[in-house]
Amino acid sequence: MSSRGDSDFLLDRDVDKVRAVSPARAKNLAKMGIRTVRDLLGNYPRRYVDLSNVETAARAPIGQFVTVTGTVDEVVEKQPRRRLHILEVSIFDGTGIIMATWFRQPWMSAKFERGMRVAFSGKVTFEYGFKRMNSPYVAFLGEPGQGEARPAQMIAVHPTTEGISTTWMRRFIANALEQTADIEDPLPACLRMRHGLVGKKVALRHIHFPENRAQMLQARKRLAYEEVLRLQIEMMRLRRAETLDAAPTVHVPGRRVESLRAQLPFALTDEQESAIADIEADMCAERSMNRMLLGDVGTGKTIVAAFALALSADSGCQAAMMAPTEVLARQYASKLGPLFDAADISWGILTGATPPEERERLLGAAAEGSLQVLFGTHALIEPKVSFAHLSLVIIDEQHRFGVNQRAALRMKGPGCDLLVMTATPIPRTLALTLYGDLDTSYIRIRPGNVTPTRTELVSRDARGRAYEAMREALSQGRQAYVICPLVGLSRESRAERAEDGTLFSSLAQGSDISDPRAAEQEATRLQREVFSGYHVGLLTGRMSAAEKQEVMDAFNEGSIDVLVATTVVEVGVDVPNATMMLIEDAERFGLSQLHQLRGRVGRGEYPGTVFLVADPGKDDTETQARMDAFVSTTDGFELAEADLRTRHEGDVLGSRQHGAETLKLVNVIDDAQLIACAHADALELLEADPDLRDPGHRALAADIERTFANLDETSSKGA
Repeated sequence: MSSRGDSDFLLDRDVDKVRAVSPARAKNLAKMGIRTVRDLLGNYPRRYVDLSNVETAARAPIGQFVTVTGTVDEVVEKQPRRRLHILEVSIFDGTGIIMATWFRQPWMSAKFERGMRVAFSGKVTFEYGFKRMNSPYVAFLGEPGQGEARPAQMIAVHPTTEGISTTWMRRFIANALEQTADIEDPLPACLRMRHGLVGKKVALRHIHFPENRAQMLQARKRLAYEEVLRLQIEMMRLRRAETLDAAPTVHVPGRRVESLRAQLPFALTDEQESAIADIEADMCAERSMNRMLLGDVGTGKTIVAAFALALSADSGCQAAMMAPTEVLARQYASKLGPLFDAADISWGILTGATPPEERERLLGAAAEGSLQVLFGTHALIEPKVSFAHLSLVIIDEQHRFGVNQRAALRMKGPGCDLLVMTATPIPRTLALTLYGDLDTSYIRIRPGNVTPTRTELVSRDARGRAYEAMREALSQGRQAYVICPLVGLSRESRAERAEDGTLFSSLAQGSDISDPRAAEQEATRLQREVFSGYHVGLLTGRMSAAEKQEVMDAFNEGSIDVLVATTVVEVGVDVPNATMMLIEDAERFGLSQLHQLRGRVGRGEYPGTVFLVADPGKDDTETQARMDAFVSTTDGFELAEADLRTRHEGDVLGSRQHGAETLKLVNVIDDAQLIACAHADALELLEADPDLRDPGHRALAADIERTFANLDETSSKGA
């Protein structure tokens, strides 16, 4: 039997040591991030072809993934233009025809002969009088030598890349499993027994090569639990390390908190009051606060954070509030600065664009303790920034910062309290998964008698009606946004679309060659053709910080009537006079992202209206369902759950996270019970063995260290 070291060596050796993986194929695998045997075994299937549950051609539902078996009826090759090869293969199953299409894959034609039996598995569409599948998975059921004569009932379809077919990927993984006889299980035996989980080697074999659905589900449960447990433990350990085991400041509310409350020109909501009470209780306790404030768009998280900042000042301490962009940092300073001035709280703002003289003044004031609140961007974590007594760190849009960035700021005040905030609505299961040991406070209700923003789905041909409504609002002195998915559309991007067949496909379906809309071109067109009597501005991520600020200042002051922008306005842009928004190519955005954008309008005394420009095809039931869900509700948490069901975790998070990198199998909605179990187990393990030094925990500790050692930290742009 191999030792643990031998086992690790086998898994961590280069992937070209696997049989059939040539140096050229190893290079192709590296494009997918597969460099070792461990990486290869972690390339989990994206779906399965279930040959025990096939559908007929006649009954195959449009818009759904199905498997249809039949006899090859016709093989047709076309080349409508240079470098565009199209292969069409039709199969007949006695009830009807299914056609399959492949673009730019001429080698596929040699695999098919009339009369052979095959299975196609893919998403069904209806075009030109036939049900079709684009690039379906193919299982060959007929003549020996043409492929798998007797395929398994469950066939895994793995992610692939250029030069690596699904068949080759299956072969590589099978060889890797055969060559790696001993795989040490990182899960303690007690946890495997508690939850009825299979061993690691069995799980890997059954996730890649299940004999039936039960085996696949059993393997998935085991590997998904391992993912969540590993992430939970890592997050808990990191957050504990951030406090440096230092004694926290026990804060005491005083005159500044009272003054802040007395100045408010509005009444706080019950949820805001509850969140403030949660924070105050944490900060007045003899332990460091670790709290997340989850607030939907426009629910008033900023004023809740202000009370935490005032409490820190009342205790003679300092606080830092870090935002991912300069625009957002300045917005907080402009909102809270006057309130703090009146409450005798000294404050400043530090960004990458702060002039040298002002920077030196702020650094000196922070170091000597005369500055009580410092707003800023990533500039706050620079080594030159130090505090006399930092007792509170607030991080906004925290998912845009990496773990080390957050820790770097918190370590400037050993034992300080931590409050992280996000306007991205996150369901409780996702919050539990990613932010394991943080206490949570939720704010769902927007303050005041706010009229919900009206949302309307319009076709591309009906833009004129939306433009007319926007011009009417502009004539009344209001302002508007136009959101585009791209910054600019170059000739090169058109050429790329032509090469991969997407442009040809769009033309064949009668689509507009100019789609998707690009902000730079659209701003010029709108100024010339649609809003010629008004000032149209442009805001994109390509602009410098100074240029962005100049545009936002002009929009805030009202000298720009229509702001054409990318999603750079998604977070933190607050212009009360902006009441209209038109979102081009809305189907290209996730629901949570659309919700963030919608939150930019209707923030003042006038109600907002959002037009979604999209044309979901009659067969694209998923997109239509997403658009309908967005139009029907303004509850960000409901939309987040809907988004998770269709687009999964990455779209809710918005940026790369440890979670996004390591949760390959977990579905945070369907796996709610599994997540809860892993969370409780992680707490139990760390309470008994904080450093995982027990012999039964060493394999788990090594697995966690290896998993997180090479992950990229999130970097936020535009700071």
